[in-house]
Amino acid sequence: MRSDVAPMAPTRPPVRVALDEGSLLTLYESTAARLHRYVARRVGADTAQDVVSEAFLALWEQRAGQVVEQDTLRAWLYGVATNLLRRHVRSEDRKLRAWSREHAARTDVADVGDRAGDAADAEALAGPLTRWLADLRREERDVLLLTAWADLAPGEIAVALDVPVATVRTRLHRARARLRTRLADHLTDSDPGDDDA
Repeated sequence: MRSDVAPMAPTRPPVRVALDEGSLLTLYESTAARLHRYVARRVGADTAQDVVSEAFLALWEQRAGQVVEQDTLRAWLYGVATNLLRRHVRSEDRKLRAWSREHAARTDVADVGDRAGDAADAEALAGPLTRWLADLRREERDVLLLTAWADLAPGEIAVALDVPVATVRTRLHRARARLRTRLADHLTDSDPGDDDA
């Protein structure tokens, strides 16, 4: 044994909990509202209520004999919800594309003129941004939205989607890179300084 290497600190075993009525009630009380907000941003409030209910029902039905790590329980719930969202992916794509068309069709100049500059810029980007989100691969969109809207860490997303953390990081990097490229192209196309007057 080398004497110049510090001994490894002992690792604590993860805290494991049984999926019983009490743990699911605690999970519901601490997570349901946040999960609903995340899902509602993706598929609307009406569908979100159904998805959240279905996610907790799925956990309830699978609870018998299940023991999970306490730190991953929330991520597991988001994974169940994300899998349920995949059923609604066609609806989500249609909604994002409809938002894009709606924002592209807006011509109310007086309303935009009354807003602060940054609000007008955000409104101008809302249409293209929703279209760009819709154009992302489903796997990339899931990772990006779990990061941005659900505030999950890459390790939690890996548990939620049942993929390696490296895959999560790669998908997140690709999604962000595609959005940055689309934004740069959009800003270049709309830059009034390109005119040769």
